[in-house]
Amino acid sequence: MNLGLTGGIATGKSTVSSLLEERGALIIDADRVAREVVLPGSPALQQVAERFGQAVLLEDGSLNRKKLGEIVFADEAERKALESILHPAIRSVMRERMEAFERDYPDKLVVADIPLLYESGLESMYEEIMVVYVPREVQLQRLMKRDGMSAEEAGKRLNAQFDIEWKKRQADYVIDNRASLDETKKQIDRFWHGKGLA
Repeated sequence: MNLGLTGGIATGKSTVSSLLEERGALIIDADRVAREVVLPGSPALQQVAERFGQAVLLEDGSLNRKKLGEIVFADEAERKALESILHPAIRSVMRERMEAFERDYPDKLVVADIPLLYESGLESMYEEIMVVYVPREVQLQRLMKRDGMSAEEAGKRLNAQFDIEWKKRQADYVIDNRASLDETKKQIDRFWHGKGLA
């Protein structure tokens, strides 16, 4: 069985991913894959440098994430251009890993942790979708605190994603992550036992 795990920025998706992994789920982390596909020498990194200029590379040839972020979060067309380069490469690796896990571990839950699952149109790849939810105001506060951003910067990041209330309505499972860690754990346990995974 596979599950697409998503949410919004600063909703606590990494926490939920860890809790699922602790219970025995196999995790494929899209952020990790996204870093792998732009390692020095990769075709995707070469395309990014060609599209956005050498300024997005550090001296050692690796990606300057901060510089690239400044470009793509300030301009939706630039963000779309970046996504058109990275998403196919990320999708391909994720699909390969999911198929390998399902083949090698047929009795395990395979979880694809994908921040931009809906934005990337990937929902059809997964049997069910779990959304980690907190209200937008909580997202905003957490993001400002976590990344030291101004309200304006944090708002831009949130606006680059689909609305969290919309995502919540699309989900097969919602984990409400605004209370304590214990509350979140209880919700994960209910999901786990409900799926007969214990």
